[in-house]
Amino acid sequence: QVQLVESGGGLVQAGGSLRLSCALSGRNSDYYKMAWFRQAPGKEREFVAGITWNGGTTYHADSVKGRFTIARDNVKNMAYLQMNDVKPEDTALYYCAADRSIVQRVDVDPTSWSVWGRGAQVTVSS
Repeated sequence: QVQLVESGGGLVQAGGSLRLSCALSGRNSDYYKMAWFRQAPGKEREFVAGITWNGGTTYHADSVKGRFTIARDNVKNMAYLQMNDVKPEDTALYYCAADRSIVQRVDVDPTSWSVWGRGAQVTVSS
């Protein structure tokens, strides 16, 4: 069973930058696609960005395209979300998700992801 642990959340001013990290650990942790989702109070969990197991394909939600970038380092078993030009509406609990798949496609439906971290809070002040 693999586990995910997020880090790097915090308070940032609008227009600033923040980088979230997600550590993937456990037995048979190869060939996992990874993604970031977020959930604001009173709202549904929404897809932010995803990356295939080898980094060959990435996909970003329209709301963050051009501002956020997902990346991974398979040597370190890490995924990252670089967040630039953040806005107050980016305030949410950010979750890292993973699922074992070699398909070069990123699913935006949360039910397509089998492993979840506990989340990292990101708060953007105006």
